[in-house]
Amino acid sequence: MPHTITRRTMLSRSAAALAATAVSFEPLLAASDARRFKIGACDWSIGKHSSIEAFDVAKQIGLDGVQISMGTVKNEMQLRKPEMQRTYLEAVKKTGQQMASLAIGEMNSVPLKSDPRAAKWLDESIDVCKALGLDVVMPACFGKGDLDMGNKAEIDQLVKVLKDVAPKAEKAGVSIGLEDYLSAEDNMKIIERVGSPAMKVYYDVGNSTDKGRDIFKEIRLLGKLICEFHAKDGPHMLGRGRIDFRKVREAIDEIGYNGWIIIEAARPNGLIPDYQAHCKHLREVFPAQG
Repeated sequence: MPHTITRRTMLSRSAAALAATAVSFEPLLAASDARRFKIGACDWSIGKHSSIEAFDVAKQIGLDGVQISMGTVKNEMQLRKPEMQRTYLEAVKKTGQQMASLAIGEMNSVPLKSDPRAAKWLDESIDVCKALGLDVVMPACFGKGDLDMGNKAEIDQLVKVLKDVAPKAEKAGVSIGLEDYLSAEDNMKIIERVGSPAMKVYYDVGNSTDKGRDIFKEIRLLGKLICEFHAKDGPHMLGRGRIDFRKVREAIDEIGYNGWIIIEAARPNGLIPDYQAHCKHLREVFPAQG
């Protein structure tokens, strides 16, 4: 009898301890396994380039926020101005939308690889990010700013500009995410030459697909060098074209990415209905948690 009672008591206590452990650690385990994503759109892709009206449109669509533009030559790169920064912060508060990241699309016309104005804007963009609480700035490198690894002089100048700004970005906790048509390997060569943890890649699955690249391989290769994603698929609606976003999700899970997925997609049937459809598809693949 004493032996049986002791054994029963021990088993009972063990079961209770296990139950308590399960209760105590379940939230922790759930939190560590959770994937958290936010779905946004570029202000220019929803027809509100460099405008606070982008937040109202994003709210109507049902997005979490907006990738905002620093400005244009015409408006003197308006987000450098404190009064405009205050206007944006007020719009965020009013709409409940968020600012995802800062883009410098004007560099498609004023190239970072060759124009001193663009180099100055990039330096000033770090101050803008600090003022607005952002941690990613995206210098765009298309059009006149397109990068050619075979043009040594231009790539050397690009690396010099990035090296000059990188320490400031590091100190501010801001990632400089290049968006371009280069391969993952060529982007990595530029990042290696700059030699700063602030240097990243802003990865656009549509751009790389257009170039015939294996985006799933590139995402895994770049890994933690990716600071944010653009979601587009040429003229196709997301989820109905060339790109399987569930496979994109698998690759993203492997590199441990959490954060913004920014829509920059087609809208053949109209802005609001198409962007609501894009948003719906991406939320199914990239839920806020889970």
